[in-house]
Amino acid sequence: MKKDINQKWFFNQPPPQVWDYLTKAELLALWLMDNDFKPVVGHKFQFRGGGHDCETVGIAYCEVLEIVPQKRLSYSWRTGSGNDMTVNSMVIWTLSEKPGGTELLLQHNGFELLEDYQSHADGWNRCMNQLNEILIAPQHASATT
Repeated sequence: MKKDINQKWFFNQPPPQVWDYLTKAELLALWLMDNDFKPVVGHKFQFRGGGHDCETVGIAYCEVLEIVPQKRLSYSWRTGSGNDMTVNSMVIWTLSEKPGGTELLLQHNGFELLEDYQSHADGWNRCMNQLNEILIAPQHASATT
């Protein structure tokens, strides 16, 4: 039976600023992983982890599936070693403007192995804590302007 990650966070920043940290490669690299992301449906890209705080060592092979600017972003997410891709899943980000900021919903669907599910759920929590720290830091507050 497949397991899905469903997590929600609130940020004091408006949706356009949170959106930038989901869709600009250089800003994504600050809190998630090095990448060659482009916000273009059909674009194939990679997240490359080096093993620091938020990252696991390895590569996530991805493809942009949907973009609704400042509202919704989805991409495929495949990881594993060699020819054995143990995770063949989809990441969906949904942003909702709320009084005082942005609610961000993460859905990461399609985990078959419990250890993959747990490691990704824990990893997303670490990454989102890191994103929150970046968003509230004065030196990054103007990074998207």
